[in-house]
Amino acid sequence: MAQVISVNKQSVLELLMTGISKPFVIPEYQRPYMWTDEQVQTLFDDLWDFATTTGGVEGPGSYFLGSIVSYENSDGEQEIIDGQQRITSLFLLLRAIYTKLSTGDEANTKAGKNFISKIEPAIWRTNKLTGEVNYEDILLTSKVIDNKGNAILKNILETGKADSKATDNYSKNYILFQKLYDEHCADAPMAIYDFIYALLYQAILLPINADTQDTALTIFTTLNDRGLQLTDADIFKAKIYNHLKTDEEKDLFIAKWKRLERGAIEAKESIQRLFYYYMFYLKAKKGDSDSTLKGARKFYLEDKATLLYEPDLMDQLDKVLDLWKVINIDQYDLQNEIWDNNQEIRQALDILVSYPNEYWKYPVVVYYLSHHTEPTFEKTFLLFLHKLAGELLVRFILNTTVNFVKGDILKLNVDIIQNAHPDFDKFRTIDTSIIPAKIKNPHRSIVRMVLKMYAYNHQSNLLPKDWQIEHILPRKWKDSFFPTTDPATVNDLIEHIGNKTPFERVLNIIASNGYFAQKQVEYKKSSVEITKILVTAVTDDWTLGNIEHRDTLISEEVVNMITEWNQQYTTYTKPSLTDKPEATPEELEMIKMLKAKGLI
Repeated sequence: MAQVISVNKQSVLELLMTGISKPFVIPEYQRPYMWTDEQVQTLFDDLWDFATTTGGVEGPGSYFLGSIVSYENSDGEQEIIDGQQRITSLFLLLRAIYTKLSTGDEANTKAGKNFISKIEPAIWRTNKLTGEVNYEDILLTSKVIDNKGNAILKNILETGKADSKATDNYSKNYILFQKLYDEHCADAPMAIYDFIYALLYQAILLPINADTQDTALTIFTTLNDRGLQLTDADIFKAKIYNHLKTDEEKDLFIAKWKRLERGAIEAKESIQRLFYYYMFYLKAKKGDSDSTLKGARKFYLEDKATLLYEPDLMDQLDKVLDLWKVINIDQYDLQNEIWDNNQEIRQALDILVSYPNEYWKYPVVVYYLSHHTEPTFEKTFLLFLHKLAGELLVRFILNTTVNFVKGDILKLNVDIIQNAHPDFDKFRTIDTSIIPAKIKNPHRSIVRMVLKMYAYNHQSNLLPKDWQIEHILPRKWKDSFFPTTDPATVNDLIEHIGNKTPFERVLNIIASNGYFAQKQVEYKKSSVEITKILVTAVTDDWTLGNIEHRDTLISEEVVNMITEWNQQYTTYTKPSLTDKPEATPEELEMIKMLKAKGLI
């Protein structure tokens, strides 16, 4: 169906008076009013400069304030998708002007009375016969979730009063508008009428009215290149909140949402991403391996958004977040689980983090949600992560496109739901004979993953967070190093895996582009075992021969690791019902407590 959009520039007065028939509403999913005193000052000063120079009662000019994107919702309201900060500020400014005009000496002047009568139907509904103003029937309503400012805004627009000690932006900005009005009146009493005239008639807005919420959001995303855009999560939050019946349910939901939001930030993720990861779990539960992926908003809102109203949704998102806390936060300790203390699992996850696209994340999330409560989870999860890392590395080396693994991953997700030892045979068969040669000179996007695999074959702890790829022979080499070698050959070998190693950023800066003998001093200080090995493995200068030798060493080790991981996965036998269980949940908790106290 074609999208229907209407665009018609209007003055501030023209636009706001459309609220008489179709009131403005700032929906639940919008962010709170965030304008600062700096933005208020800028708006007022710019309008004043315009009114007293090219605009005003006698001026022909116009001043463009920007666009307002909205759509008419099912209640016949203009639901503001973009421009809510601007339109709110205009209501506050007009209310401040109205208060000053109606309570000051201007109330008895013809100009003052005229502007009072013009402002009233821009803020409130008025009686068509008598012109009487209903100050409680305001043309702008804010429904922003969990925002006490909604009532504050209503009170200001209704009464014209704000608490001078208040810290909310509505009150502070309203008071500032009044202060600026008074200051400019004192300096130029007559110019204030030019200012009001310019604000009402010459300040131009571009209202963009869409036929649906989806169309309006699409327009907003296209137009908006500043600040924080609305996310799917904002829409989901509003949908869930409105679906809840009691205030107690709503308060509990908001508390959970805030906790989830804080946790997501801590884990360097977002609620938006948590919904997206969880979508793959829900798809897999349905047995859906279709590689034509919907966006998260379309996925969750179909079938009347029933997936958003599942009672365990927030708890499930919390579990997804738990996984990402372990992945992204150093030494994060999950309550009531012990797998997070397994360094091999952490290393495997860290290897996958460096995979060049996101398709490793979805089966890991599906696996964790499906099986993390099982007694054998720690064992099977490690086997699964190793197998997944090996399969993905080999496939990326052969083909760097996302579509090469996309279909296989979505099929794997479906199998994971019912099977803690899913069948990777669904992955397409590939020729692995060229892998060793490809590892020697890998695609630049896969270098970190290869180096991590090699490094973790030599140490039990995680690599330092700030490590960089160190070129042992500097990329800026001198011709005198290799006078008889073709420069193209040297340039090629410098970028081989054999000339690279993980190295702490601080030490790397100190080592810089020095000779190998100079770098060895810093290599000794590294916590990375394969970097420290360089000091003892090579006692003289680093040569092209060393690079070629290390190429072979690393490629063979990585291939052997993949082969071993595959063999371990293939030969794993699930414990039978007659086998002795590894441990009960209570026993696992006791083990974890004893480990924490250093008793075992």
